[in-house]
Amino acid sequence: MSLNLQINGRAITGIDSFYAEINRVFMADEEWALGPSLDALDDLLYGGYGALQGHATATVTWRDAELSRAVLGMDATRAWLQVKLQQPGTFNADVIRRQLDALERGEGQTYFEIVMEVFAGHPRITLRLE
Repeated sequence: MSLNLQINGRAITGIDSFYAEINRVFMADEEWALGPSLDALDDLLYGGYGALQGHATATVTWRDAELSRAVLGMDATRAWLQVKLQQPGTFNADVIRRQLDALERGEGQTYFEIVMEVFAGHPRITLRLE
């Protein structure tokens, strides 16, 4: 049976609130929540827990996606990458610097675009942007 879920783009004002919305939609019946991590989002979308558990397919409608695209755009992505640079030994600083440089040149991915790529890696989930 297919599952229908809705992300409220108006509730997303940055990366932390994006994960709060993901937890509201996907993790409401769990006793734990996802942290702000693209890897955690990717793991969630495999469907072993949360709302996706037990469902072969799902349709996720992202309402007001253009608002989310804007707030998860250049500024949020830059800030996210800069925080990573402040954690030496945790992240590869050279890679992060290259990502920042690409972003500044208009060639790098924004956080929203990375999230779209994560969803695209899960063909059993249909993502509709509205």
